[in-house]
Amino acid sequence: MQNVSIIGVGRTAVGEHWELSLRDLALEAVQNAMQDAGISPNDVDALVIGNALSGSFSHQGHLGPLVADYVGLRGVEAFTVEGADASGGLAVRQGALMVASGAARTVIVLGIEKVTDVVGTARNAALAVTTDADFEAAHGATPIAMAALLMRRYMHEHGLELKNFEGFSINAHANGAKNPGAMFRNLIKAGRFAGAPIVADPVNLFDGAPEADGAAALVITSTDHALDRVPDPIQIIASAAATDTLAIAQRPDLLYLSAVNIAAGRAFNQAGRRPQDVQILELHDAFTVLSALQLEAAGFAETGRGWTLAADNKIGLNGPLPISTFGGLKARGNPLGATGVYQVAEVALQLRGQAGDNQVANPHLGMALNLGGLGSTAVVHLLERVNNH
Repeated sequence: MQNVSIIGVGRTAVGEHWELSLRDLALEAVQNAMQDAGISPNDVDALVIGNALSGSFSHQGHLGPLVADYVGLRGVEAFTVEGADASGGLAVRQGALMVASGAARTVIVLGIEKVTDVVGTARNAALAVTTDADFEAAHGATPIAMAALLMRRYMHEHGLELKNFEGFSINAHANGAKNPGAMFRNLIKAGRFAGAPIVADPVNLFDGAPEADGAAALVITSTDHALDRVPDPIQIIASAAATDTLAIAQRPDLLYLSAVNIAAGRAFNQAGRRPQDVQILELHDAFTVLSALQLEAAGFAETGRGWTLAADNKIGLNGPLPISTFGGLKARGNPLGATGVYQVAEVALQLRGQAGDNQVANPHLGMALNLGGLGSTAVVHLLERVNNH
């Protein structure tokens, strides 16, 4: 994917936006991205939307024409991509493929979710549709309960305690505290993680990422065109996706995220890069155990050792592998179907040198890793700054 670049980024703050509707969030993100790219509605050929659960949360489907009309793009091709929490990453991939194939020159990718209109058991029921309806949800298993089972198994197999995972959340909140658009900007002190109230044993309040409202947008175009419009386009040099079983009990190894391994391998092969070349990693830290498992499956750590990167302080903004640089899902918040677009946007801002207080020193290669469910879908993008001088 050598001729696809990002020229515009727009985001809303992530949080509980009681006063804003789904379309209001979309408008803010799209307008910001178009202004950043310096384009008008007449320049846009298509709108690709990543959304997981608008039908349940907002009682609204058919987002393509709704959003296109509201943001001033009436008439363009517009459609929604769904892959649970990986909807945003899949939308980026579809937008990039449209540009790469020549089907469109300029595409806006929008990730959007309005979660907080639904609370309590109704929200849990809505989230449960991302699990296997026959073999998990029907028995009362929620995503957080399944994550707890994975974490318990990981702790058992590798002789770990809950406190061994605290580095992931400490890092996320340290970075989120510097991000004005983060949902939670409070710090977590060392030693406090394991004492937080339990949600689904052993997952606690300091472990799981909060669902939130938010929208993020990207303007994607051909690199040839991008070089004429902005000083330093961010090139998407690889895009890959893969799947695993939906029900985790059907996996040969519960602690091996095969979709992550396949997608990451495909992306690295496409770009001719290796894990050790990555200087920024936005991974899907919905739960700390998922962070550890992603690091292992993507080739950044050996089996059973993913947690050590956080424990050894290697994932901070000044570390050898910065992750969750704007707070990740844990502190920035997890707007579900929009998360994958936020991740790519954050990597792009880092590569531009526009990450403000969250800036990593002079990065050139970044990776965004977005999960649907507990690793049932994985989407990987590798991004690199194009030098236009």
